[in-house]
Amino acid sequence: MTRSTEYAGIDSFVHHVDAARGRDITLLLLHGTGGDEQDLLSLGATLAPGAALLSPRGKVLERGMPRFFRRLAEGVLDQEDLAFRTMELSAWVRTAITEYALPSRVVAVGFSNGANIAASMLLRNTGVLHQAVLLSPMLPFEPDTPPVLTDIRVFIGAGMHDAMVPPAQSQRLADVLTAYGADVMMTWTPSGHGITPDELDAATHWLR
Repeated sequence: MTRSTEYAGIDSFVHHVDAARGRDITLLLLHGTGGDEQDLLSLGATLAPGAALLSPRGKVLERGMPRFFRRLAEGVLDQEDLAFRTMELSAWVRTAITEYALPSRVVAVGFSNGANIAASMLLRNTGVLHQAVLLSPMLPFEPDTPPVLTDIRVFIGAGMHDAMVPPAQSQRLADVLTAYGADVMMTWTPSGHGITPDELDAATHWLR
């Protein structure tokens, strides 16, 4: 079934936006399963003080919990829905940048499900993202057509004891992005599925 993304107007996502205050980047904040548009605001303000913040809420509900795309089971992604939701979100971000006159240099900051759709945006070469901070991510799919990511910088933070995303999956994402030309920095912490102070500190320094 073909689904159009032409309707992705500014009100098609529940969202929060803060204008830039002296820093010429926009952080696209993408929450994890069960989060919302408020979840990563303080994290974004810590990562890049003065940056614009653009934070949508995922439209897909899983047992009442917002997500950015469907999954068929734990660790098994609905690839058709992922492809559609990736292009829909990418179109919406372009609309929001124009509507709110935000800086066009977009840095995704995603956790778990949010990190995975950000990775999908990179792998589908949507042209929206310039950098990405991916926290507890996995490789969402391997593209048939390799994207060109030579101008993309990516920070990956992962836990060595993550029971939801095995470390090998995060490492595989790093390897694939590197193979496609991205400049990838990977930080491992002795933690599980979450955002640690050490990851946040490393990502903050990386963004600077």
